[in-house]
Parts: sequence; structure tokens; C-alpha cells
Amino acid sequence: MFFEQERSCRWDNGSAVTEFQLSGFSDVRAMQLLHAGLFALLYLAALLGNLLIVTVVTLDHCLHTPMYFFLGNLSFLDLSYISVTVPKSIHSSLSRRSSISYLGCMAQVYFFFAFASAELAFLTVMSYDRYLAICHPLRYGAMMTGSKCRQMATAAWLSGFSYAAVHTANMFQERLSGSSVVRQFFCDIPHVLALVSCDVFLAEFVALAVSSCAVLGCFALMAASYLHIFCTVLRIPSREGRAKAFATCSPQLAVILLFLSTGLFAALGPVGKASSLQDLGLALAYTVLPPVLNPIIYSLRNREIKAAMRRLLRKVHPLPK
Repeated sequence: MFFEQERSCRWDNGSAVTEFQLSGFSDVRAMQLLHAGLFALLYLAALLGNLLIVTVVTLDHCLHTPMYFFLGNLSFLDLSYISVTVPKSIHSSLSRRSSISYLGCMAQVYFFFAFASAELAFLTVMSYDRYLAICHPLRYGAMMTGSKCRQMATAAWLSGFSYAAVHTANMFQERLSGSSVVRQFFCDIPHVLALVSCDVFLAEFVALAVSSCAVLGCFALMAASYLHIFCTVLRIPSREGRAKAFATCSPQLAVILLFLSTGLFAALGPVGKASSLQDLGLALAYTVLPPVLNPIIYSLRNREIKAAMRRLLRKVHPLPK
């Protein structure tokens, strides 16, 4: 019923839109170059950080455990996630062309939604992994075998891409006519929804309701896992044991809070008719910050990753005898 109502309220006059115009950060050339430079630095940092974690986890046999297997997938997801939006934005600022094709916008919405959904699924799986490792250490080896880890990773990837396919197909089921200006530096889902349907509030409500079911379900599983973890950790008699358990869980908890808080602020915020600093700031928070900060959170707080990096460097540049 929703899609029938949405179809009936689409614009009927004018030619079908074949491309969209993205609103950049500024029309001033100096600000465009500054934006391109800052985005290039952030993208390079995310690229190097996540590639380093993927490389270390893949090459170092000491890190071939479920925890680091999922971490490698998460880093690859972060790299893909930021690559959907930032390179296009850099190119638009340098070339002074803010247009994106209809199919390009559709692909951007699809992959952005797919990688974001898959990342949420992986964060949920990683919290479950830590729950088993800390709360049920004797059963951990039997519960988290290599085949089961691969099955959970496959399910996380497939769920993200399947959900994104349904969501994107609903948004772009008809070629729209009318306004083609997306009030953001990429094809952000709420801003595209504002163009696809004339009843933007109904479209946003349905999209948010569907997404909220998945988000709340994952959040409930993560909250339950960490609640059991903290209760178990507090019962550990030795201070060293408690510190080690908290050190293992704190990076994942920081990543979860960063990802969910920025995403929820963006989803619950109103869609303005014009670009605003608040909209742009929120978009930066959930598109750029998680992929840039996640490698820093994991590499700087994780002794095993730092030790694996040193071993890898010694292999590449062995010390003279």
C-alpha cells in the first residue's frame, strides 16, 4: 500500500531525471580545494590504516583466530565503506562538477547501505565472539570453529547486500521527474528519499522503521553480550585478569558506540531543504570518522596487533647481523 501511494504522488510533469546535482561544501574555489585536500588526507589515512590491519591479520599466523578474522573483515568493510563516497566528492571538488548520473547515484546508495548494514552485522558477531570468549571460555573453541566463523561472516555479507538491494529497488522503482538536487555531498539516503517521493515524511518514516528494526535487534544483541561480559569481568578475582578482559573488549565497544551514535544522529535528524553545517557535519561523522578512527582504535590499544606489525616489519626489513 505504501508503494502504491508513493507511486501515485510522484511528479508527472517534466522530463525524467538522468543525473543528480550534489551540493558541495562551498562554491568558493579555495574552499573546494581545501575540502579536496582534507578529504584526500582522511581517505589516505583510512586506506593505509585498514589495509595495514587486513595485511597483518592475513599474513601473521598468530592472528588467525576468530577475533582477528572478524576484525580483518571489518577493516575491509571500512575501506569499502569510505570508498563509496569520498573519492567521488574529491573528484567533484577538483573538477568543479557536482553532477552524478542516475545509475551512479543508485550505485552509491546501494553500496553505502550494503556496507553500512554489513558493518552493523559484523559488529554484532564480534560482540557475540567476545561474549563466548570471556563468559564461556571452555566452550569457545567448540562454538567458534573456522567453519562457523566463515558461515557467520558469509551471513553478515549476504544480509547487508540483500537488504540494500531491496531498499534501493524500492527507492528507485521509477525514474523520477522534478528536482534533481541532492542537498548533500553524496547520495545520502534521506536526501534522495526527499526527491523520490513527494510525501517525504511518510517515505522517511517507513525507511526509518524498517532500518530501526534491524538496528535495534543488533543493538539488543550487542547490549546483552556486553552486559554479560561486564558482569563476568567484575567477578574475576585478579586485577590483571580484569584489565586484560577490559582491554580486549574496550576497542570493540568504542567502535560500536562511534558507529551507532553517528548513524542514529543522522537517521533521526530532519532533512533540510538546503545544505547546512549540521547536515554536513553529521554526514562527515558517519561516513568518514568510523573508517578513519577504527584502525587507530584497534592498532593503538591492541598489543597483539602491534607485535604482529613489528614481526612483519622485521620480515620486510631484517635487522643486520
